[in-house]
Formats: sequence, structure tokens, C-alpha cells
Amino acid sequence: MAQAEPLIELRGISKSFGSAVIVDNIDLTIYRGEALVIIGPSGTGKSTILRIIAGLLEADEGEVYVKGQKRIGLIEDGNDPIGISMVFQQAALFDSLTVAENVGFLLYQHSKLSRRRIRGLVEERLDMVGLSGVGDRYPAQLSGGMRKRVSFARAIMANPDNPKDNPDVILYDEPTAGLDPIASTVIEDMVRHLQDMQGVCGTYVMVSHQDSTIRRTADRVIFLYGGKIQWSGPVDEIDSTDNPLVRQFFSAAVEGPIKVIG
Repeated sequence: MAQAEPLIELRGISKSFGSAVIVDNIDLTIYRGEALVIIGPSGTGKSTILRIIAGLLEADEGEVYVKGQKRIGLIEDGNDPIGISMVFQQAALFDSLTVAENVGFLLYQHSKLSRRRIRGLVEERLDMVGLSGVGDRYPAQLSGGMRKRVSFARAIMANPDNPKDNPDVILYDEPTAGLDPIASTVIEDMVRHLQDMQGVCGTYVMVSHQDSTIRRTADRVIFLYGGKIQWSGPVDEIDSTDNPLVRQFFSAAVEGPIKVIG
């Protein structure tokens, strides 16, 4: 780990929807510089955990600590000591805004920067994700992979006048879902490239089902099933672990401890 102090800690986190227990007493620690990928079958609470980390969803039980500070309520109820950005599965762009307006949205809404300064920052971010010259287009004019990259540019947008609001952690929810293998590879490379770039946050947590994405973007993997973390380890131990859940998941076997729905 790059440092001993955790950036984010989940302690005894539980979440239910109706009678369904989705997350059951989970502890999770995220350190600066980590590339953590949460895996497991559909419907086992992976995206729920991501939204709890982001402060978009409140746990029923347990506590969230951000850089040692206990979070009270949701993200709009107070300020975390570090910035946390999220890249949603469907990119979540505003269809009526141009690419440049989407990427610079938070600065336009919540900063005192001039429009000219914001446009310059937007161009820098678009260049970082390989999308120079597309700022005047609308999301409908872009491919699925390009829309994903626009959402990446938005997630890493920084305010030079207010560094405390700049993202220290990026949360990726299925960033390669629905993409063909080549487009997936571009996105996987982009995730790693952004982590290594100077001046861009180097910590991320990702949810993914896709084998290549897990193997190419993870340093540490946690396997979620039945609302609990069933296995945790370095990505290179995926093929050597004797954990039956992990082995069934990566072999795509129908028979095993993971119950097949339908």
C-alpha cells in the first residue's frame, strides 16, 4: 500500500431492500493507490456497496469513514474530507448538453471560474481520455465507448481554485458493460492510464463481471456473494485459489455453490 492510513472504511455495513438482505455486516478498507475490483454474481450487492461508498445510498447499519472522519448521512448532508467521483454504468450524460458542457458541468454550476478557463480545463480532460476535438458534439453522436470516456473525463475534472474538492477516489460501475471486446480493451487501458497519470487520482474501486476487465484493471479483488465478502486476494491468485465460489464464477460452471437463477 502507498500509505498505512485508509482512505475509506466500511465497518459493519448492512443494507436491505424490503425483506431482501443485500449487504450483510461487511467490513471493507480502501487504501490510497489501490485498484480494487468487486466481483460476484448479479444481484449480490456490488453496486449497492459502490453507492454507499459514494454517499448516494445510506446503510441501514454500520459506519462509513472517509480519511478517518465518520460520514453522517448522505453526500449532500456534509462534506467528505476527500473528493469521490463515480462513473455510472450507462455513462449518465445529459443528452441536451454538449460533450464539453457535460464534462465541465460541476465547474459551470459550482465554481467561480470563467467560462474560458473552464473550456480550457475541459479540453485538457478530453485530451487525457483521447477525445480531443469532440467537445461540440452531443452524446447521441458518440459511440458507447466514447460516451464512457466522456464520463471518465467528467469524473476526473478538477477545480484548480479549490483542490479539496478534487477527486481522490474514482468509483467505476461496470465500465465495460455492453461494449465489444476491442472497446472494452480501450476502456480497460484508459482506467489504468488515468491511475498512472500525474495530477489525476490514483485510487479506484470498480464493480465488474467481465473477465478481461477484472484481470486487466484489478490489483486486489473481493468476491461478494450472499451479502458477504466470501474471498479477498490479489488478482493473480484468481486461478490458484481453492475457494469454490471463485472457481465456479470464473469457470462459468452451472453446478457449484452459486445458485443459478432461472
